[in-house]
Amino acid sequence: MTFITRFAPSPTGPLHLGHAYSALLAHDMALAKGGVFLLRIEDIDQSRARPEWERQIYDDLAWLGLRWPTPVLRQSERLPTYRAALGTLWQSGLLYPCTCSRRDIAQAVEAPQEGGPPPFGPDGLIYPGTCRSKLDSTQPLPDTVLRLNMARALESLPDVLGFEEAAHGAGTITLPHDMLLAEVGDVVLARQDMGASYHLSVVLDDADQHITDVVRGEDLFTATYIHVVLQRLLGLPTPRYHHHKLIRDAAGKRLAKRDDARAIATYRAEGKTPDDIRSLVGL
Repeated sequence: MTFITRFAPSPTGPLHLGHAYSALLAHDMALAKGGVFLLRIEDIDQSRARPEWERQIYDDLAWLGLRWPTPVLRQSERLPTYRAALGTLWQSGLLYPCTCSRRDIAQAVEAPQEGGPPPFGPDGLIYPGTCRSKLDSTQPLPDTVLRLNMARALESLPDVLGFEEAAHGAGTITLPHDMLLAEVGDVVLARQDMGASYHLSVVLDDADQHITDVVRGEDLFTATYIHVVLQRLLGLPTPRYHHHKLIRDAAGKRLAKRDDARAIATYRAEGKTPDDIRSLVGL
């Protein structure tokens, strides 16, 4: 099987050294294995995506020496695919509409509880299930969030799920049902402002692009739990995952797009070379 991986940035700000590391690592792995490196633009959040940032992505990556097939897949052009998958999950009784605001959720989980502080999962505070039984509708309500009923979804899946973590020789990561219920919960799969969530769109995109190996930061390790569940529910293959280290600043803080001092474009303007960038990120 041909090794196929991808780099999937969002055009919501400048690429920084962390992006450079992830893209270069994925590109190098594909070259070493005689495989394919794909670029994907995750622009599903049109409220934040900007054409100028997308153009800058292409420019920065080409300057780094990366090459990829065209045309590039753009999430904003795949909304019908995401809606179809949501329809499948809805018809299977696995989704429910949620009208809770972030404040509602915070207040619910911050109420006095036994066992310590409120639980956090891949998407922040784990949803307490307020709307799970309150809303009963035969059709998704307009302009509402749709959540996955994790307990109901797991009823149709094997007792233990898992995925292959290829980074650091970790091997197979197992995902027992009780862990998924306690540490992930009812995650959002459709949002009011951008249709499908990141979790649903990335799973469908990886499958449609025949991605065999996902190379991405270790900050997305627990998000993979959600992706494996969705892959099983939708009958999609589970790729191998390579969750790499994060590039951090001198204080140990993870780089963010607002950190213009670490932007690739800033280093380019200062006269740095692609080899200098490789050296800076440890490649």
